[in-house]
Amino acid sequence: MDELTSITADDLATSHESFSAERVNSVAKNAVTANGIRAAARRPEGVAGNALGFDIEVTQGERCDQERSGRCWMFASLNTMRYRVIKKYNLKTFELSQAYPLFWDKLEKSNWFFENILDTLDEPLDGRLVSFLLTDPIGDGGQWDMFRSLVKKYGVVPKEAMPETACSRNTGDMDRYLTRYLRGAAKRLRQSHVAGVGMDDLRSMKKEMMDEVYHLLAICLGEPPASFPVRLRDKDDKLALVGTFTPKEFFSTAVDMDVDAYISLISAPTADKPFGHTYTVSRLGNVFEDHGVRYLNLPPAELKRVAIAQLKDNLPVWFGCDVAQSYLRDEGMMDTAALDVDALFGFPVEGNMDKAERLDYGESLMTHAMVLEGVRLDAEGNPELWKVENSWGKDHGRNGFDTLSDAWFDEYVYQVVVDKKYLSEDERRTYETEEPTVLAPWDPMGSLA
Repeated sequence: MDELTSITADDLATSHESFSAERVNSVAKNAVTANGIRAAARRPEGVAGNALGFDIEVTQGERCDQERSGRCWMFASLNTMRYRVIKKYNLKTFELSQAYPLFWDKLEKSNWFFENILDTLDEPLDGRLVSFLLTDPIGDGGQWDMFRSLVKKYGVVPKEAMPETACSRNTGDMDRYLTRYLRGAAKRLRQSHVAGVGMDDLRSMKKEMMDEVYHLLAICLGEPPASFPVRLRDKDDKLALVGTFTPKEFFSTAVDMDVDAYISLISAPTADKPFGHTYTVSRLGNVFEDHGVRYLNLPPAELKRVAIAQLKDNLPVWFGCDVAQSYLRDEGMMDTAALDVDALFGFPVEGNMDKAERLDYGESLMTHAMVLEGVRLDAEGNPELWKVENSWGKDHGRNGFDTLSDAWFDEYVYQVVVDKKYLSEDERRTYETEEPTVLAPWDPMGSLA
């Protein structure tokens, strides 16, 4: 029995002999130990397929940089919005403050966390649900629906009205100390409940805790402005917009976007999520009174169809993906043909699961949000290559943007956000009227970009 359950000397000898018998293993070993897996697996033929040239392209401003933070979903959302300002006022470039929604998101997520703690007071502390709630209560990530909630409640401001701070550029310490505070506060709420404190008094405690959260965030990020002056000059240096605005007034005037018209489409081909139906994720959100998230699950071809339709109307498209897969980061290329890891190792590593199996077995989920700003089409109008606005600065990839192949889209793009007018009548009716299936809090479609 030990020979079947333990690694034996004979097992090691067999592995050594089989490895040494093939010359290709020695070549692969030398290449990988000197250069790393991705560099050794890089396929020049696949890289060549990412040559630039797009049939539809949205011209953005200068590239933004989220630095050492997980705010990609905010950057992607703001990049779709700043484009409208650039276009409306004929600006050379423009940037909305990313520190401003960060403040409100942390505050709202803290309140959301406390409400979930109050709702689970009788759940066991070591049970899966409470353990999940305590794991990462105010992480930097988020979903489009959550950003929409922030904008509707708080508006937006130009970057100079609330500039970056040390804690917005690198959120690690702020997140760490706020998380520690929230866990300690959750302990106090649960212990008070056990001691017989009523819900009204617990909510009074929560209000005091939220005041302390506000203080912590204000120390780290500064206080958000209630109003601010604006002077925007166009490409010809003429004043295009001048005045004093509140954040909601500025959003209404400068961005002028019906955020409620923009909805999330996902593509998750797992057995528990049939295409053509709507879904939500239990306990996922930030602004408590605006509820949570809502998705319509469709095949990848439908996500591409609506994304192309929106690009043709000269509007960029927010999307979420598993960015690290088949990715040449320095070259800014996401392409399943650009790397051949399986040939390098001599057996299936990347090719041992399909998209649904990767979701089911925890190998893949949405990790990053960016913006589609262009696409190249073949003679029949089908997409071949997509141009992507990232948020890793102008020195990343190709002057700050990436490309992704259409095959990569099929495998690793999980979400797009588009105006619902691009949906078919049946798709729109389903999204608006069907009661969504509630997914578990830990479902992969609940991952935050």
